[in-house]
Order: sequence, then structure tokens, then C-alpha cells
Amino acid sequence: MGDVVIECFGCDLPERVVQAMAARHPPPRWINLEYLSAEAYVERCHRLRSPQLAGPGAGLDKWFFYPGFTRATGGLLRECGWLERRSAFDAIAWRRARGWAARDGERSLVLFAYDNPALPAMLADCGDAPTLLLACPGPSQAQALAARTPASVRVIALPWLSQSDFDLLLCSADLNFVRGEDSLVRAIWAGRPFVWQLYPQADGAHAAKLAAFAERFVTAADPVDPLAWQAACRAWNGLQRWPAGSVSMLIRQTSAYLRWRSQLATQDDLCTQLSAFVAGLG
Repeated sequence: MGDVVIECFGCDLPERVVQAMAARHPPPRWINLEYLSAEAYVERCHRLRSPQLAGPGAGLDKWFFYPGFTRATGGLLRECGWLERRSAFDAIAWRRARGWAARDGERSLVLFAYDNPALPAMLADCGDAPTLLLACPGPSQAQALAARTPASVRVIALPWLSQSDFDLLLCSADLNFVRGEDSLVRAIWAGRPFVWQLYPQADGAHAAKLAAFAERFVTAADPVDPLAWQAACRAWNGLQRWPAGSVSMLIRQTSAYLRWRSQLATQDDLCTQLSAFVAGLG
């Protein structure tokens, strides 16, 4: 049993583990690392103590730790030196070496998504300019390969990539379509325009989560056309129809994404904050 036990994403520890924690003197620090969200409750609940009053962990304290986008949260994962490596990255050479280079005048999009009903409309929207779609493995890759695309759209089906190569792929694109929380964070640090697809939930909880994220981005990043940006995000998450012209609009928002990345980079990363918090518990 270590000095720190981290329970992630609302998944309860096995009872035998909690019993072992309770039997250890002094007990380990018990951290509940939660999901990433921009919703208001995150700031209220971050670093809250939760005394365990019953069950195998009675007498122990569990502490809530929330990743997030403000200084009142635990921040985002970011490796030491990542932004410096990003600045030195040669996207054209990297893509050319792998056979994924864009042709002259061709914009490049990365697609990493769950099955998405908005994909055909997004691909049709790409017909206003030559477009290279780099489709990552998964449901959306099969969708893209089976879709009827405009003559100006070229699709390349990518193989599975290492995490480091996926990060560089995001850095090389004009626009990234990403899914889930980890890829969202990687897209933020890439500093390129992106659209985030949340995991769809039957009770519609993803709509509130998207609205909170959109409000946070618009307030901090000041995009050129916030209403159009929010409409594209809602459409990509199945909450409205895909608006024509959204692909070109999103690519024009590069400065807003860079502005937000710069703001977030002034905060300590998640691991640094978590380590300091645990050390402060004694």
C-alpha cells in the first residue's frame, strides 16, 4: 500500500483495498480524481474533504480533486517542456515523411470522433475548398470512407498512432475534430482550431457540459464569431443541424485558440497541482 491512493472518475475502490487503507497507520492520502468539466460545480467541489462515516473506510478522509480550466481548479495535464517542443515542430516535414502531406492549396482536417450523424453535413461543407481529411481509426473513419464526399475532399485512413504521434498530428492540422476529455486537452495544447465531441449520454447531460465549456471558451478566447462557433459545436454534438460554412469559419478562429492556450499555460499543470495538494495534507 502506497502513501497515496488515487481513485479515478467515480469508480469505487474494491472493498479489500479500502480495508487495507483503514488498517494502515498512518492511512494513505485518499484522492478522488474526477472528470474534466467546465461546469460551475467543479470550482465548488475542488479540494473538498469527504469524511467516510461508515463502511470499510470509516474514519478515513477522501479528498476530491477536479481538473479544470480556471485557477480555482486542478488545471490540465501538460508535460514539462511540451509547449517548447511544440514551437520547434516542423509540421510539413513530419507529415511529408509519413505520406500524409497536403497538396498545394489544400487545407487539412483531423477526424477522431465517435459515430456522428453530423459527419455527412460536415464533409459536404468541405466542398468550398480543397480539403485533406486525415481520418483516425474508429467509427468515424468507417463513416468517412463510406460517405459521399465532394470532389474537392481527399480522405486518408490513418493507422493507429502512438500518443506522441497523435499529439503531433493535431499540431499539424488546420482543424481538429476530437472526442473525449484526453483528446480535448491534447487539442488545446496543439494550439490549432478544434471541435470537441463529448460522449453522448442518454439523459442529455452532455448538452449542459458542452454549454459550460462553450461559455468558458467564448469568455476567455474571444472568438471572432462566438454565435457561429457555438452553433458548430452544438451541431457536432447532435444538438442542431450543421451550419453551412462552419468549417471555414472554425479555421479562421486560430488566434482565439492560441489566446486561450496562452492563458491556460500560465496555470500549473494537473500533476504539479496534485502533488502540491497531497504534500499539503501532511
